[in-house]
Amino acid sequence: MPRDVPFYEFTFCSEEDRKEHKVMMHQPGFTTGKRNVVLTVLCLLVMLVAVGCTSTGTYPATSGTQVDLSRKNFRLVKANAIGTSSGFELFGFIPFAAPRYTEALSNLYKQAGVTEGAAQTLTNVTQEKSSLYLILFSIPKLTVRADVIEFTE
Repeated sequence: MPRDVPFYEFTFCSEEDRKEHKVMMHQPGFTTGKRNVVLTVLCLLVMLVAVGCTSTGTYPATSGTQVDLSRKNFRLVKANAIGTSSGFELFGFIPFAAPRYTEALSNLYKQAGVTEGAAQTLTNVTQEKSSLYLILFSIPKLTVRADVIEFTE
């Protein structure tokens, strides 16, 4: 080769373009370290856009008894009682602790004030699963909602 060409110069550019590029690359204050910081910040911004949240709901059929609610033989003890359970997943798919339905139901019973031995039951039971996705982990959450009624007769 007739002369040494630095790795950042392009041989298909004109001499003026090479000089302009060379000047841009060696401007005071625009160092490789600053360039790395800018790239890191851009990558973090892209990752922040990639985080999200999901939610699904179901209606579990959990009762094995049949009750006739056409008569006024019950009273509403607590409307829209809520119980929750949370878990933890690394990278959004490696579960360390899953949310448990039994824990969510126990929390619902505590919040509703259901007493053992009373003629109380849950009605209109719904279950909702949601997840908060962050960069390195996610937090799945299970929420159970129900109305608590008490039979009077």
